[in-house]
Amino acid sequence: MSDPCDALKGPGKAYCERGPGSDGPPGTGTGTSGASDHVRALADSLIKKINQLIAPDHGWAPAKSNSTLYEPFLWLGQHLAVAIFVCVVVVCALTAWQGAPRLKQMGASTGWTLVAVAGMASVPGAVMLLNKAVSGAFTAAFSSNESTLFGAISDDMQHGADSGNPLAVLIIFSALVVALAFAALVFMTRQLGILAFVCMAPLVLASLARGGDTSAVKTWAMRLLGLMFAPFALLLVSPFVKLAQGSLVVDAVLLVAADAVMFRMIFHGVPYFGPKVARAARSYVESRTPSPLAHAVVRAGVPDFYEKENTPRGPRTVDTPGRAMSKDRGVLFAAYGLSKPERSGRLTTTSAVAKEWRDASESATRRQQLREVREQYRTTPRSQAAAPAARPANSPTPQPSPQGPAATPRPATGQPNTP
Repeated sequence: MSDPCDALKGPGKAYCERGPGSDGPPGTGTGTSGASDHVRALADSLIKKINQLIAPDHGWAPAKSNSTLYEPFLWLGQHLAVAIFVCVVVVCALTAWQGAPRLKQMGASTGWTLVAVAGMASVPGAVMLLNKAVSGAFTAAFSSNESTLFGAISDDMQHGADSGNPLAVLIIFSALVVALAFAALVFMTRQLGILAFVCMAPLVLASLARGGDTSAVKTWAMRLLGLMFAPFALLLVSPFVKLAQGSLVVDAVLLVAADAVMFRMIFHGVPYFGPKVARAARSYVESRTPSPLAHAVVRAGVPDFYEKENTPRGPRTVDTPGRAMSKDRGVLFAAYGLSKPERSGRLTTTSAVAKEWRDASESATRRQQLREVREQYRTTPRSQAAAPAARPANSPTPQPSPQGPAATPRPATGQPNTP
């Protein structure tokens, strides 16, 4: 009789030849250990993907100044800087009778024009090196060993106290998948923002050619560095990694806290559109899931706000994207020496409606408090007036004062006596 295993090929034939006492294919041990290896591999792949999305090695911004995307902006910025320098030289030549001030202005314009042109060509390379440094530092801070957040999760998947509990594994996988979705949102907003600020670098640096006004350059650099270093906001959960080590469920709680921090990264780190994107994500989560925990997480990451400017009390007020860009455009125009009238801000329709509803509810609460206080003061005199009526009949009546009538004051000298 022929061997029935001969009809099989590959790993199935080897498994058949091992006999019914085997739990899995050769080289994998038991079926449980093989499944656990696949689970750990899947968790490691999710963690690696989260790292790559939050702090990628390579971004969307151009890495060289001669790239197809960056070259038109570089050409425009260089010609704009040279045009401004020529205008300054012409003005200084026409007003050369003023002497040293004009000579000083022309020297400053010459030096700052050279700095601007050199800086335009070096921005892509500098951003690329900084992006690699941020990526390496983020990897070292969050997944280098067992004392970091993602390193602790990988270790707990294998050696944790509840690593064999299917419910704990399901919870940590759910938290990793949700964190992956938030990391993708962070990746999209960060990369688009960095790309936009790198492309506008030549236009901002060209403003230096006028004489060294660095206000626009400082604002631009502050926005760009905020986008670059935004992933380090997750360091807020790092001190709690040691407390969570050894338990997959507590690791999942830390991942939920990291999700809220990612929302804050978008809200505060992405200029102009950050609050709108974060609020849209919050609205999407609240409309798609009835879970109170999910609602609490997104509300912790995206607080209620109005769109104009900060206020000391109540929901904060932020600028709309158009108003925020208008303010920074005014700074850039001022660096070029152009005056841009500042428009007065007003609340958007949605924010105005929300503010009216909030003010109405606060007014109703205040009216209710005043009504309660009035009722309290109305009942208090009645209780005090009822106190003499409750006095017993044999109680002694108050006696008049032993002192006699008040003495009549003596008139002053030279005045008639009063009757």
